[in-house]
Amino acid sequence: MEVALMDNLWVIIGTFLVLLMQGGFILLEAGSTRMKNAGHIAGKTIFTISIGSLVFWAVGWGFIYGEGNGFIGMSDFFYGDSSFAGEGLAPAVDFMFQMVFALIALTIAFGGFAERAKLSAYVVFAVLFSALVYPVVAHWIWGGGWLADHGKQDFAGSTVVHLTGAMAALAATIILKPRIGKYNKDGSSNDLAGHNQVFTALGVLLLWVGWFGFNGASTFGVADSFFGFVILNTQLAAGAGAIAAMFVAWALTGKADVPTTLNGALAGLVAITAPAGFVEPWAAVIIGIIGGIIVVFSMKMFDKAKIDDPIFALSVHGTVGVWGTIANGFFAVPAFSTDIGWGQAGLFYGGGFTQLGVQIMGVVASGIYAFVVAFIILKVMDKVMGGIRVTEEEEIIGLDMSEHGGYGYPENIPNPNEKAGA
Repeated sequence: MEVALMDNLWVIIGTFLVLLMQGGFILLEAGSTRMKNAGHIAGKTIFTISIGSLVFWAVGWGFIYGEGNGFIGMSDFFYGDSSFAGEGLAPAVDFMFQMVFALIALTIAFGGFAERAKLSAYVVFAVLFSALVYPVVAHWIWGGGWLADHGKQDFAGSTVVHLTGAMAALAATIILKPRIGKYNKDGSSNDLAGHNQVFTALGVLLLWVGWFGFNGASTFGVADSFFGFVILNTQLAAGAGAIAAMFVAWALTGKADVPTTLNGALAGLVAITAPAGFVEPWAAVIIGIIGGIIVVFSMKMFDKAKIDDPIFALSVHGTVGVWGTIANGFFAVPAFSTDIGWGQAGLFYGGGFTQLGVQIMGVVASGIYAFVVAFIILKVMDKVMGGIRVTEEEEIIGLDMSEHGGYGYPENIPNPNEKAGA
């Protein structure tokens, strides 16, 4: 009973840490965008995770973990199991932990909406993504679906959470099109710089700490203190990613760009999310370094393709999410995979190409599903709702005022009722 109590306590602490990551996303997203949209970003995050929570309770859990088939679960809707098991996790604790992961995927998806989507689009998409996109991919990999049957390894969600959210963000950026003033007629891009790098850095730090719950509590218990090993891998990869991205940016531009360094840290975290419980620390460093390098060139690639991604969700969570998942196919250790029945060892540990093939199949299938379904949903929404993008005038004014009637920084807006010197 004491072991069960400690397991439950650790996982619920992890739940709190993952939920706190939403505060990190608020600061990261607000700091990376312009002041006129800061209040909107903060507010929409709160009410969309509120919507996502209710949808996950109603159908999300059931689609993921309910009894069904290899594609989707079909039971346990409107989850209400309040029993406490003497061994293992209490059902409500498990439910809460899984819920906050779904909310992170939703927030990542909304990175593709930034600074140009109607508030109503956030509301509708929050419901549909939480019901039809995330739960299906999660069922395939974590809920006993067809990818789980093939031994797909995703310890804490490089594919399930990050790639799924990023592919939905990609669909949104394509349909919404770039922000006003982002690209010139000659194809060159303008830097619509975020208004507060300090917010962005603090947001990254909050996300970094929250990731210890994200990855660490995915052990679902305290046995053998394995969670400490997972957290060590997480820390090493994050640091390696930040350093790698900074030096790549420095080499390319002659400046140690701060936003790039911050995205490098996030890239290291995303990259190690799938392999955190499968690889050794030296491999975590390599995985983080490669993630930090990839994110720099991925950001440049999307910008050159005129895909306007203000939060760099496509690169940080998408491109690097793919790398983190595939990395298992190279670095997975037999003791953490083959010996416990979760897939096979990686190529570098004598496992051949089997696990690498499974990992590639998993990212391709999950990525295509998430993108196609999100694209269809958003396209239908765009037609039915008379457009999901705000008008040009509303975008120029800023979403704080046009969607909410007040600025997030009202003291910075001139008040016509105040007289000079009064």
